[in-house]
Amino acid sequence: MDICDVAVVGGGPAGMMAAIRAGGLKKEAWLLERGDSLGRKLLLSGKERCNVTNMAPLDDFMAKFGRQGDFLRTAFSRFFNQDLIDFFKVKGLELKVERQGRVFPVTDRASSVLDALKDYLRENKVQILYNTRVSAIKKEGDIFSLNSSDAGTRKLSARKVILAAGGASFSWTGSSGDGFAIAEKLGHTITPLKAGLVPLKTKESWVKELRGLSLKNIRLSFKSKDKKIVSNIGELLFTHFGVSGPLVLDLSGSALRLRDQSEELFLYIDLKPGLSPEQIEERLLREFRLQGSKGIKNILKELLPLKLIEVFLNLCGLDPGKKGSQINKEEKSAIARLLKSLPLEISGPLPIEEAMVTCAGVPIKEINPRTMESRLVAGLYFAGEIIDASAASGGYNLQQAFSTGYLAGESAVKSLGI
Repeated sequence: MDICDVAVVGGGPAGMMAAIRAGGLKKEAWLLERGDSLGRKLLLSGKERCNVTNMAPLDDFMAKFGRQGDFLRTAFSRFFNQDLIDFFKVKGLELKVERQGRVFPVTDRASSVLDALKDYLRENKVQILYNTRVSAIKKEGDIFSLNSSDAGTRKLSARKVILAAGGASFSWTGSSGDGFAIAEKLGHTITPLKAGLVPLKTKESWVKELRGLSLKNIRLSFKSKDKKIVSNIGELLFTHFGVSGPLVLDLSGSALRLRDQSEELFLYIDLKPGLSPEQIEERLLREFRLQGSKGIKNILKELLPLKLIEVFLNLCGLDPGKKGSQINKEEKSAIARLLKSLPLEISGPLPIEEAMVTCAGVPIKEINPRTMESRLVAGLYFAGEIIDASAASGGYNLQQAFSTGYLAGESAVKSLGI
């Protein structure tokens, strides 16, 4: 029977960082990956550019995680954004800061981040066991046994275990929720899993006509009965099923919680957030007066993408053959209302497998925030998306993975005695 000091389950960013830290502290670390390669989901992050972290100050960073933010204070204090930048710089990978504090590799390739992590794994002599899907973990005395049919006759045991098997999003990358089942068998509760950072489906069929259209510098409002969520100014993408893009993804979790409470959810798109309704009406009056001889479609080109003009005319019930001088006051007001509040009814999210992150998981009350150790099973640690602590996009979730992985790896080794 093979026994290692620290076994890390899951070859994503949290698992790799945990194994790197444990190996760097001169303990024998194994990294167990169910697939045949590491970091498959990491390679997709940030549109394959990998938004590794964000330069927001600590308190602002924690606020992105809502009520779970304070739980992460120790992890972030131990290994935060500048530490991560320095960590990659050692391997020759420079990072750059872009808008809204988002941090990317200068190569604009997620593979550069993965290459640096693999280099650290080799340097710290971490043994990687590919195609090893852990189905259960049992503790007998001070030793954990890890059950895996993929390991053949080899019996895997460890003095400490770090569960970093990810959530249930992007399941085809290997993040299929195995870690939740393992944690449950060990006595942990799992808060109900929901999709986070997920595209949304709409009831309106006309969105299919806009597939691939990106709207920039717009604002969104999600409404459900008397409750409302308003976004910052940003970008939305129409798809064949509904809407996606940064603004939708960031607010999807909060918006869907509103829908859970009332079973209805409406999205309103403000196409001109820099203008008041009165300013919109004044501009329309001016445009139609100055260009009265032109067709309405040509006039609206000044205000809308071509694809969206047909939809607007249909929603307003306007004849596309009309000239500007033929548009009456009520019709101008209808156009103005849509420019400030284009409505869509949300029918639900895409499946959790299509989400960027999983909301929920192992409750933070069952994890020691100072060490990432389970409060129920001594010697068991958690890191990454398996923990019920997720944020909006912008590099926050990857930093959470790296920080909790670092702290879990360090804490596991310290509990052994360095």
